[in-house]
Amino acid sequence: MTAGTPNMEGRRVVVVGGTSGMGFATVRATAALGAEVIAAGRRPVARREPTPGVRQVEVDVTDEASVRDLFAGVGELDHLLVTALPGSPGALLDQDLAAARSFMDGKFFGSWACARYAAPQLRPAGGTITFVTGAGVARPPARGSMIAAAFAAVESLTRALAVELGPHRVNAIRPGYTDSDMWSFLPPEERDDLRRRVAAAMPVGRMGTPDDIAHAAVFLMTNPQVTGAVLEVTGGESLVNPLEEA
Repeated sequence: MTAGTPNMEGRRVVVVGGTSGMGFATVRATAALGAEVIAAGRRPVARREPTPGVRQVEVDVTDEASVRDLFAGVGELDHLLVTALPGSPGALLDQDLAAARSFMDGKFFGSWACARYAAPQLRPAGGTITFVTGAGVARPPARGSMIAAAFAAVESLTRALAVELGPHRVNAIRPGYTDSDMWSFLPPEERDDLRRRVAAAMPVGRMGTPDDIAHAAVFLMTNPQVTGAVLEVTGGESLVNPLEEA
């Protein structure tokens, strides 16, 4: 592959968590580059217009049979991105073991299950698996111990699978504050204030977007010399103090 705009013609891409946010941005980006894309999520997204070259399917990453059926139906593939984030994070003293396990099961074992059933069907030349974690692994958020633990586990899994599954490549993306659907619970004025404060705090002077993560995902899918890497896409968040109230 030469430098320049990647060409993904003839490639099949599966994005688990591909019906919203960072995953959906990656669905659009890879489809625009000519890939056949399967956008998998817990529910369909009827409010969006169909994207040419994209097929939507439902999957529950906390259900092994659902994940197995997804990849059995997909057949051979070239690239897998897992962004799904099911589970219930919370403060240690507000959780019981079932609640804590829900996040680890959803994020870590959900990512594991996707890799387990996708790996046998990766085409021999250039197959990749990419996970998405978060900056919380480096700067654990208050009341977010299970977030940090699950993200750290996924990043460790990334490095281990890069060795175990080579020459297939396995990487992770570590986003920071990203202006995605995850902030939709905030009223508009509070979300605007978050954008302003993040832009003021970060060295790059802006809040990240889902397209930033999609750009990173395409890079990891198409650069044949990158494996076992955790690519930080945080705008320099790890270099400054986190926002106290964000």
